[in-house]
Amino acid sequence: MNTFQEIDNTIKKYQKIIILRHQNPDPDALGSQGGLAVAIRQAYPDKEVLIGGQNSKGLIWLSEMQDIKGSDFEGSLVIVTDTANQPRVDDDRFNNGDFLIKIDHHPNDDSYGDMLYVDDGASSSSEIISDLIESSDEMKLSKEIAYYLYAGIVGDTGRFLYPATTSHTLQTAGKFLDLGLDTSSINQKMNEITLAQAKLQSEVFNVIKIDPSGAALVIIDKEMMSKIGLNQEQANSAVSTPGRLKEVTSWVEAVEKDDGTFRMHFRSQGPVINEIAKLHDGGGHPLASGANAKDRNEIDQIFKELIAAVNEYKLKEK
Repeated sequence: MNTFQEIDNTIKKYQKIIILRHQNPDPDALGSQGGLAVAIRQAYPDKEVLIGGQNSKGLIWLSEMQDIKGSDFEGSLVIVTDTANQPRVDDDRFNNGDFLIKIDHHPNDDSYGDMLYVDDGASSSSEIISDLIESSDEMKLSKEIAYYLYAGIVGDTGRFLYPATTSHTLQTAGKFLDLGLDTSSINQKMNEITLAQAKLQSEVFNVIKIDPSGAALVIIDKEMMSKIGLNQEQANSAVSTPGRLKEVTSWVEAVEKDDGTFRMHFRSQGPVINEIAKLHDGGGHPLASGANAKDRNEIDQIFKELIAAVNEYKLKEK
């Protein structure tokens, strides 16, 4: 594992820096990517800093990507934030640069890169980027940087609701407030949903399957999304909805993709669920993970595994 000082020294050496993150980005992916990019640009105006990946329509208010050519990678430093494993990097050319750095807060199951800093105890990659900037002798936190990093932290902590929130997380957010950041406007944006997304959340309560153990399953198929008028990305807004139910301890939400397979979203209020995700082409945090299922039979198998994990957890708790 490398140090912030080593990463900072490496940033100083390169004239061109490309910052990437994971596919289907969430606020932490975009926030850590954008916040680091602004920090480097402000500290080193002569450097060329590019951010890449597919735009997220629902998060275009937070960050918009740049067009990166294949030639841009020649002799460049590539930094990948908030991405646990290589297949999830949102640019297949990420290894085409001169040097690669991984900065992440997920379990380090894939130690890729020439240099890496991973802290799975951090609330978010945005929190790590804030610490990196504060440790630097050139980069400094600013109100513009705080805009990105605060959104990332709020996104990954569920507005400071999830267990990953620590005293350091709150202290970091406090520094952003001291910089004059309008946190209320960001909170409002993060809380905002469309009428169609609100209808989907209502539909989740109609279709949810809850096992006596407290494990729950929701399947959002293409027919449901079409009927309400949502796409796959917009349907992700309902991932946290089952957790509002008193009867639910852990849940998995299956969202059908265009090819008929399913993206699986795991969430938990205690039982560890990332080991289940790893069995199904996925991974992530102990209490928040993602995976894939090729069909409904695999969804049924995943639900059985979740029920077993919840039952085992409750036996240990007795």
